[in-house]
Order: sequence, then C-alpha cells, then structure tokens
Amino acid sequence: MTEVSEQPAGSPGGTMKSGERTMPSDFSIAVRPGAGATLGGVNYGGERRQSMEGFEDTYTDIVDYIVRITHRIWEDQDIGYIYDTYAPGCRLYDDSGVKFGVERLIDGTTQSINAFPDCRHYADDVIWAGSDTEGFVTSHRAINIGHHTGPWRWGPPTGRKLETWVMANCVVWQNEIYEEWVLYNTAAKLQQLGIDVAEAARTYAREGGLVPVSERPSSEALRLVGGRKPVALPEPDNGAGFDVEGTVRALWHNIYNRRDLSAVDRVYAENVRWHGTTNRTGYGRSDVRAMARGLLATFPDLGVQVDEVYWMGNDTDGYSISVRWSGAGTHRGFGLYGKPTGRRAHLWGMSQLYVMHGRIVEEWSLFNEFDVIAQLVSEDGGPELV
Repeated sequence: MTEVSEQPAGSPGGTMKSGERTMPSDFSIAVRPGAGATLGGVNYGGERRQSMEGFEDTYTDIVDYIVRITHRIWEDQDIGYIYDTYAPGCRLYDDSGVKFGVERLIDGTTQSINAFPDCRHYADDVIWAGSDTEGFVTSHRAINIGHHTGPWRWGPPTGRKLETWVMANCVVWQNEIYEEWVLYNTAAKLQQLGIDVAEAARTYAREGGLVPVSERPSSEALRLVGGRKPVALPEPDNGAGFDVEGTVRALWHNIYNRRDLSAVDRVYAENVRWHGTTNRTGYGRSDVRAMARGLLATFPDLGVQVDEVYWMGNDTDGYSISVRWSGAGTHRGFGLYGKPTGRRAHLWGMSQLYVMHGRIVEEWSLFNEFDVIAQLVSEDGGPELV
C-alpha cells in the first residue's frame, strides 16, 4: 500500500503498522448486544471508562464515540457534525478510490441520506485497538435498513426496502477521524433495488467514476519472488497461546498466494458462519473454500497482501479480529464473473474474524465487488455477477 504522508499536526500517523498500537486484552469496552443504536431517554454522559484526551466530554470510550457519531450524523441527520468529527484533510477510501477532504464526505453523506432518508444504522460490532496517545483504530460493522424514497445517481426512487450491511475502518485521534476505509456493499444495494449491477457498473465506468488500476493506492503483492515458486508461510503453533497476527497473515498468504485451500480446514471451525460481499452467506468450511476458490478461478494470477491487522480479546474469551487486505489479478478465468475479459483488476477488502478455542467460528468479509465489476465491463459486454 502506498503511504500518504500528510497528517494532522502532531498526530500519531495513519494506517496501523504491526506493534504500533495496544490491543485490548478483553471485551470490557465493546458494543452491548441488542444496543447497536442510540436509545431515547438514556443519559450517555457520566464517568469515562477509558482515557479520551482531546475528545468531547460526552464520549465515555472509543466504542461509544464511533456508535454515537454515526447515529448523530446518519439518523439524526446532523450532517454538519462531520466538521467536528472528521479532520479537514481526511482521506476516504471506498469503491471509487481515494477522496481527500471533508467536503467530499459531506457531499456523499447528503446524497445518501436524501436517497434513503428513513435508513436506520444499527451497530453490529466495533473492533478497536490503540489509545488516545497512540491513536485509535476501529472496525465498525453496521446493519442498514430503510427505504429508497429519494433520487440518487442510479435513477429515480424505487420505494423498495433496503436491508444490507456495511463496514468502515477508521483511524481516530483527538475527536477526529482522519483516515477511513469504507465498503458500502454497493452491489447488494443495487440488487435489492432491482438495478442491473453490470449495467450500473458500465455506466459508472463510462461517466468517469472509475479510477485506473495504475492510480490505485496499492502495490504489487509479494507472491512470486524472482520467478520462484511461492513459499508457504509457517502457520503458528497456537498451543502456547493464539498468535493472532501470525495466523492471519499465514492464512491469507497460503490461501491466495500459495493456493493452499486446505488451510481453511486447519484454521476455520467445521461449523463456521460466513457472511460475504453482496449479501452472500455460507455455513461450514466448504462455503469458505468456495468463495476463495471462486476468486482464484476468476483471477488466476491473483496476489494479495495483508495491509492491517488488529484485534481484541484473549485465549479464554476468544478474539475479535479486524483484517484489511488488497491485491490485483487479471480476469482470465471462469469464476465469479462469467466469460473472461482479460482485464486487470484491483481488489481490496476488510474482514472481521471471530475466534474461539483457536478456530475461526464466524467471518464477515466485504471487498470492492462493484468496483471490480466496473473495472471489467466494456461497452460491448460485461461480466455476470455470480
């Protein structure tokens, strides 16, 4: 990934590097089950449960901050509160590439709220790490439910119900988000509203929304070194304690770079629950393997890299893990998108993994699928979403 050097004065830096932020060792500060939205009549002030120097007094901890600013901006529709909670020069990475500046965020939020004015945003989970001195990192997964009653870039209102989920990873320091990676599950939204995904992607690319692969903030994944065969990364022996980062990095590398799908059997629980892009769902290791196999079949030269890992938890209570990854490949195979187009595509995604007794028991993963389709379509045809 290409680092962007511009940071707020005195800030602790952007994307997290291994070992630079403290991982919480328990779940004392976490989303309370059944309370993923701000509830009326509840006093959210009071004593802080965590040092939050530089943050507004009303927030008791970083999870409280993330959930409540989201509610205030999106559900109370206090869009201007973005000025108080995002840095003026914030960086936003989404399906359409990287955007700079708070005004771009204000514009996009206004457009979305106008299209779905009754949309509710329920916090399903917030995985976090860091501190007020190191800077916080958060991975926020939310369920979105609403109705399409306003116009948007894909056409007039349909009146249809929207029910999907999104994921946003943020870097936060002194009450401001200055880097955000967000995936809105765009293809799922289009499908639910009766819009042809491939045609929408073609229109999107034709109208200049597509960022060329050469301008993406990514680098070539380290898969083949000097023409040699890809070397498997050793999987940690977790008998003496679960090695989160070592396990995750080995898992991604061995599956997607080494092409070892049997790694799924060694790391995932037999009855794992899996939730994927465009509202795909699965149960069991075979469904996890099927999605990985589909990506590899679609992009035979695919190479990926893990860009960021952080987590909370311990061996007894389990772990909640946030992973962000990126990669590139050429559409040369039959897999997820029909007839090969021969086009190069940039992929990036985010995953939340839940580990108990050394095995992944649940996974929520999104990648930039709509953007990938837009990179593959052409005027005379395009891929089919499988």
